[in-house]
Amino acid sequence: MRFIVQILVNTLAIFLADYLIPGIIFEGDILTLFIAGLLLGLINFILKPIVKLISAPLIVLTLGLFIIIINIALLWLLEYFVPELTITGFWSYFWGVLIISVLNMFFGTGRKKKD
Repeated sequence: MRFIVQILVNTLAIFLADYLIPGIIFEGDILTLFIAGLLLGLINFILKPIVKLISAPLIVLTLGLFIIIINIALLWLLEYFVPELTITGFWSYFWGVLIISVLNMFFGTGRKKKD
Protein backbone atom coordinates (compact mmCIF):
# COMPACT_ATOMS: atom_id res chain seq x y z
CA MET A 1 0.00 0.00 0.00
CA ARG A 2 2.88 2.36 0.83
CA PHE A 3 4.46 1.77 -2.56
CA ILE A 4 1.20 2.70 -4.31
CA VAL A 5 1.06 5.93 -2.30
CA GLN A 6 4.67 6.63 -3.25
CA ILE A 7 3.83 6.11 -6.93
CA LEU A 8 0.90 8.53 -6.67
CA VAL A 9 3.02 11.11 -4.82
CA ASN A 10 5.81 10.79 -7.40
CA THR A 11 3.24 11.21 -10.18
CA LEU A 12 1.90 14.35 -8.51
CA ALA A 13 5.44 15.63 -7.97
CA ILE A 14 6.38 15.19 -11.63
CA PHE A 15 3.16 16.94 -12.65
CA LEU A 16 3.81 19.85 -10.27
CA ALA A 17 7.43 20.12 -11.37
CA ASP A 18 6.23 20.28 -14.98
CA TYR A 19 3.73 22.98 -14.06
CA LEU A 20 6.00 25.10 -11.83
CA ILE A 21 9.48 24.82 -13.35
CA PRO A 22 10.05 26.16 -16.87
CA GLY A 23 12.98 23.79 -17.55
CA ILE A 24 10.94 20.63 -16.91
CA ILE A 25 8.66 19.61 -19.76
CA PHE A 26 6.43 16.53 -19.70
CA GLU A 27 4.69 15.85 -23.01
CA GLY A 28 2.92 12.57 -22.28
CA ASP A 29 -0.56 11.56 -21.27
CA ILE A 30 -1.79 10.60 -17.79
CA LEU A 31 -0.83 6.93 -18.22
CA THR A 32 2.73 7.89 -19.13
CA LEU A 33 2.79 10.17 -16.09
CA PHE A 34 1.81 7.24 -13.85
CA ILE A 35 4.48 5.08 -15.51
CA ALA A 36 7.04 7.82 -14.82
CA GLY A 37 5.89 7.88 -11.17
CA LEU A 38 6.25 4.10 -11.03
CA LEU A 39 9.74 4.24 -12.53
CA LEU A 40 10.79 6.97 -10.10
CA GLY A 41 9.49 4.85 -7.23
CA LEU A 42 11.42 1.82 -8.47
CA ILE A 43 14.58 3.86 -8.96
CA ASN A 44 14.27 5.24 -5.43
CA PHE A 45 13.51 1.81 -4.00
CA ILE A 46 16.23 -0.19 -5.77
CA LEU A 47 19.07 2.12 -6.79
CA LYS A 48 19.02 4.91 -4.22
CA PRO A 49 20.06 2.79 -1.20
CA ILE A 50 22.91 1.22 -3.19
CA VAL A 51 24.20 4.57 -4.43
CA LYS A 52 23.90 6.09 -0.94
CA LEU A 53 25.86 3.20 0.54
CA ILE A 54 28.62 3.50 -2.04
CA SER A 55 28.87 7.27 -1.64
CA ALA A 56 28.54 7.33 2.16
CA PRO A 57 31.99 8.90 2.69
CA LEU A 58 31.08 11.80 0.35
CA ILE A 59 27.74 12.23 2.09
CA VAL A 60 29.46 12.47 5.47
CA LEU A 61 32.18 14.76 4.11
CA THR A 62 29.63 17.20 2.63
CA LEU A 63 27.33 16.97 5.67
CA GLY A 64 24.57 15.38 3.60
CA LEU A 65 24.58 17.79 0.69
CA PHE A 66 25.83 15.08 -1.69
CA ILE A 67 22.37 13.48 -1.40
CA ILE A 68 21.10 16.32 -3.61
CA ILE A 69 23.58 15.29 -6.30
CA ILE A 70 22.48 11.66 -5.93
CA ASN A 71 18.83 12.68 -6.33
CA ILE A 72 19.70 14.77 -9.39
CA ALA A 73 21.48 11.78 -10.94
CA LEU A 74 18.48 9.55 -10.26
CA LEU A 75 16.15 12.15 -11.80
CA TRP A 76 18.46 12.24 -14.84
CA LEU A 77 18.12 8.45 -15.02
CA LEU A 78 14.33 8.82 -14.99
CA GLU A 79 14.59 11.34 -17.83
CA TYR A 80 16.68 8.81 -19.75
CA PHE A 81 14.03 6.09 -19.41
CA VAL A 82 11.00 8.33 -20.01
CA PRO A 83 11.39 10.07 -23.39
CA GLU A 84 8.33 12.27 -22.77
CA LEU A 85 10.19 13.97 -19.89
CA THR A 86 12.70 16.67 -20.79
CA ILE A 87 14.76 18.51 -18.19
CA THR A 88 17.15 21.26 -19.23
CA GLY A 89 19.78 22.79 -16.97
CA PHE A 90 21.14 22.12 -13.53
CA TRP A 91 18.69 24.43 -11.77
CA SER A 92 15.72 22.65 -13.31
CA TYR A 93 17.06 19.38 -11.92
CA PHE A 94 17.70 21.02 -8.56
CA TRP A 95 14.22 22.51 -8.21
CA GLY A 96 12.63 19.30 -9.53
CA VAL A 97 14.46 17.25 -6.90
CA LEU A 98 13.39 19.76 -4.27
CA ILE A 99 9.71 19.51 -5.25
CA ILE A 100 9.82 15.70 -5.33
CA SER A 101 11.59 15.53 -1.96
CA VAL A 102 9.25 18.00 -0.26
CA LEU A 103 6.14 16.18 -1.50
CA ASN A 104 7.55 12.82 -0.40
CA MET A 105 8.31 14.25 3.05
CA PHE A 106 4.90 15.93 3.28
CA PHE A 107 3.00 12.77 2.42
CA GLY A 108 5.31 10.64 4.55
CA THR A 109 6.51 8.19 1.91
CA GLY A 110 10.15 9.00 2.67
CA ARG A 111 9.90 7.97 6.32
CA LYS A 112 10.34 4.56 7.83
CA LYS A 113 7.27 2.74 9.11
CA LYS A 114 6.92 2.83 12.90
CA ASP A 115 6.12 -0.40 14.70
